[in-house]
Amino acid sequence: MKKALITGIAGQDGSYLAELLLAKGYEVFGLVKQGSDVRYVPKAVNILSGDLADFDSLKAAVKQCVPDEVYNLAGVTDLKTAYAEPEMTWKINYESVGVLLEASLAVNPRVRFLQASSSEIFVPSSFPLNEDSPRDWDTKNPYAIAKMSADRDFIVGSRDKHGAYACSAFLFNHESPRRPEAAIIKKITRTLAKIKLGLASRLTIGNVDASRDWGFAGDYVEAMWKMLQLDAPQDFVIASGKLHTVRDAIMIVAKMLGLEFDKIVEVSPEFYRPTEPNPKVGDITKAEKILGWKPTVDFRSLIEMMVKSDLVELAG
Repeated sequence: MKKALITGIAGQDGSYLAELLLAKGYEVFGLVKQGSDVRYVPKAVNILSGDLADFDSLKAAVKQCVPDEVYNLAGVTDLKTAYAEPEMTWKINYESVGVLLEASLAVNPRVRFLQASSSEIFVPSSFPLNEDSPRDWDTKNPYAIAKMSADRDFIVGSRDKHGAYACSAFLFNHESPRRPEAAIIKKITRTLAKIKLGLASRLTIGNVDASRDWGFAGDYVEAMWKMLQLDAPQDFVIASGKLHTVRDAIMIVAKMLGLEFDKIVEVSPEFYRPTEPNPKVGDITKAEKILGWKPTVDFRSLIEMMVKSDLVELAG
């Protein structure tokens, strides 16, 4: 029986991945920070107490489970937090990656290691972004700097120097019913569900014409698993390959719930971001060809799934 260690198992990616691996017969271990909400973590998971900022806890967790596969999905993911606390972001999103990878290789030299990287690392382009697209080393974004550096120094570095099976998944925006409400799509589905149920009156939001490449987290974790089943490690862009606007999301929910856009939406300068000249969209050609992977849930289906979940939770 294969053993897998998942950091960030309490989040949407970690919980969906845990379900997938358990269904495939894995013994799954999950690193959980004290005080975390574990409602989405399957009961069959072996929960280990730990924190990416506490390197001793990482080493102890790895020694305890001796994993065949490690999925490093945890980290500082909120950009507001990253800008406010750049030193902590560096420690968690960069330094801990090296510690976790080194500890994993020490207990099992044949371990397979996946790092959850991000579309934030790429220079914006008018063309779809692939694995070889230029990195944005001039960025002031602490999150992107830490992710890029971890990819270069630990993932590529360990492959080149030590022949380690380590790879990065360059994840574009992905959502699910398990997404925190601070995320824009979740804010839309949750607030409009509240309006439908008479629990709110308006959705206050920023630029409704902002575009993103949004996909379903449940699809993306399957791609991550497939990445660790190859004969040799390779990095992959994981995305939907399609752009949609915030307005598109609102319109889908409004139509589904019988609401009128103009009566429920208020655009506020507080949340406003200018329209990006080159919104990032992923090129998933390599994932389709080598992994045999492509998204199964389209944008409309994703939004409808989230709305239905919100209605059930709010009504309950």
